[in-house]
Amino acid sequence: MTRLVRRAGKAGALALFFALTPGLAHAHLVDTRLGDFYAGALHPLTDFEQVLPWLALAVLAAFQGPRVARWVVLAFPLALAAGGALSLVLLPPPFAPVAGVALVALTGLAVAAQLRLPLAALLVLAVGLGLLDGYQNGAAMVATTDRFLFLSGVTVVGYAFVTLALGCAVAFLAGVGGWRPIALRAAGSWVAAVGIMVLGLHLMSRGVG
Repeated sequence: MTRLVRRAGKAGALALFFALTPGLAHAHLVDTRLGDFYAGALHPLTDFEQVLPWLALAVLAAFQGPRVARWVVLAFPLALAAGGALSLVLLPPPFAPVAGVALVALTGLAVAAQLRLPLAALLVLAVGLGLLDGYQNGAAMVATTDRFLFLSGVTVVGYAFVTLALGCAVAFLAGVGGWRPIALRAAGSWVAAVGIMVLGLHLMSRGVG
């Protein structure tokens, strides 16, 4: 009987522990405001117009070879952080949404054509894309958002996404078969098509054309 009581007591204690753990973890998360970091990390991944050019940029960099591509891994997240910081001090430029979509189309076209770009041109594209996306993510913050944590999340996920996508693209191109570059070029053409269609919708909504 005593053993049963002890076992029941232990089971009850464990049940209480597991029942309280999520609440304690949630309270700790709120107190430390780490939720803003995860919000920043998830925010760009929920925007199709940001994920597509990130992926296209990684593939385009892979076409340039690993020695050139590695500079994108450094430049792009730094540009994201800089763009987010600019959103704290500058008003949103009216051309930002159109410019962002235009970069989607431009990057997709470059992938479809398998362009060999000089390092400077590739870095200009990566930095321009990073600045625009960083600014747009920073502009999404509200008054109660911890700006440092949110922008850190955006920067970290940008670095992780581009690094992983670039590594996968380089490994894919290194495989056997001449169809591999063609497959990536076809994907680039789809990215370009989506970018051009969305750009057309943006321009139509603004009464252009």
